Amino acid sequence: MRLDGVGRRYGPRGPWVLREVDLGLPAGALVRITGTNGTGKSTLLRLIAGIDAPTRGRITDRPVRTAYVPERFPAALPFTAGGYLLHLGRIQGLGRSEAAARAGEWLERFGAGAFAATPLAELSKGSCQKVAVAQALLADPPLLVLDEAWTGLDAGARDALDRAVRDRVAAGGTVVFVDHDPRRLAGEADAVFTVETGRVRPEAPRARGHEAGPAPARPEGGRVRPESARRPHRMDPRVRIVVSGGGALPDGLPGSPSYAPSYAPGVDGTTTICTVDAAHSDALLRALLAARPPWHIHQLSTEGVRV
Repeated sequence: MRLDGVGRRYGPRGPWVLREVDLGLPAGALVRITGTNGTGKSTLLRLIAGIDAPTRGRITDRPVRTAYVPERFPAALPFTAGGYLLHLGRIQGLGRSEAAARAGEWLERFGAGAFAATPLAELSKGSCQKVAVAQALLADPPLLVLDEAWTGLDAGARDALDRAVRDRVAAGGTVVFVDHDPRRLAGEADAVFTVETGRVRPEAPRARGHEAGPAPARPEGGRVRPESARRPHRMDPRVRIVVSGGGALPDGLPGSPSYAPSYAPGVDGTTTICTVDAAHSDALLRALLAARPPWHIHQLSTEGVRV
């Protein structure tokens, strides 16, 4: 997965939160993001996970299945803990029995098995965080993005999440995380990047020989061209479709969209962001609306084109 010349701002005249981000995120890499509060770490993670779209630049080769734990989990959802995990497992392509089994397994691993039938709104903050982490691990995601996911967990659950992260990386997954505790997975990251004044810079050499790091400029005449001489990127437009309801997203959808769970204001329950090349967007919409039960379409947007 690569980020090339990625920038993000909110609103056509808003300040740039991130600019000219160039990163390569290979399979089997553990990547830590650091920086002070308000520098854009969460924005970077949302871009990597596919929750936000870049205002400029392009993101390519994102795995189809992406899991994301937000900094703040919206606990006021109309589900029990087990029902929520079952719903998310179905969205991520698991069969009902497999989703239910994995939901129970992950709740037990995080010490929350007794709360499977408890409404999310009645859970403590720590128990809600266990559910938030469990949903991200249900379907063995090739890309796992964690924004302060350890915050609020008890010691046993923090250890369980440490082990789960190591297992994902060992299985060839990419894990990108932010955590305020510098001791978290200390010395295990393949790459560390710091977000500062809207820029992302490498902070430490790679630990285990992966190719994680800044995406280099294309060589010209045997040299790496300086930033000022880089040619702008051109990308095919991609469409982001925010949907809810429906059942499991089936294989073989038009355009092979990538998708990630999200939370939309004013929508009861969890929404899903499907991202697909614009050429396939109409066919994908028809497939979602024709599904039984059908998916509800909440929003369509086109990722910006940098020319």
